[in-house]
Amino acid sequence: MDTPVYKFEPQDYDVVYEPAEDTFLLLDALEDEQDTIKGRQPLVCVEIGPGSGVLISAIAKCFPAGQTHCIAFDINPAACRMTQRTSQLNRVAVDVVNMDLLGGLHPNSVDLLIFNPPYVPTQPIDGSLEEHAETFRSDGGQALIHSWAGGIDGMVVTDRVLNDLDRVLSAVGVFYLLLVKENNPSYVLDKVRRRGFLGTTIKERRIRGEHLYVLRIERKPDEANSLQ
Repeated sequence: MDTPVYKFEPQDYDVVYEPAEDTFLLLDALEDEQDTIKGRQPLVCVEIGPGSGVLISAIAKCFPAGQTHCIAFDINPAACRMTQRTSQLNRVAVDVVNMDLLGGLHPNSVDLLIFNPPYVPTQPIDGSLEEHAETFRSDGGQALIHSWAGGIDGMVVTDRVLNDLDRVLSAVGVFYLLLVKENNPSYVLDKVRRRGFLGTTIKERRIRGEHLYVLRIERKPDEANSLQ
């Protein structure tokens, strides 16, 4: 899986998360899983919080034009513009929506879901994420904080996605999620298994004081069959 070309302008660094070790770990994991992903013949591929657009553009490059619908959702309009730019630089089709997480999706519509969330444990976030949406338009460089600050235990945003997973994943759907050690990946896996999913750690890497993990989460066969 080729790393897509991307281009940051000077003003982008303050408002869009630049691809880093966590991005490339998730890209490596997706490359390892490439045959499995293609074997599922996904019709709808979604990335939450694409930032630079590197990951969703890499996925789009794996499939012939028109075979798979790739969509990126980001609450940060600057990240939406960057993702559009990256997809255009790589000559792939990616629809980009300025939206909070997965609320606008039809039930059981996503075949491939990717998320590199804000995972760093920080002070609790006051109010809902929706109440912070306007900060991406008004607080300049501070907007970048929202790309990595995950609230207490680093799971505030990720938990919202996990709580919506049963609604959005299709029968063949698979979810690739990046976490850090402080997020307690083992506990996350136990939680999704109790909800009827299969979950496993498929890749991990220690980098600059962080221990990163990539989880693969999918439906159990009996749960999948009930949706078909």
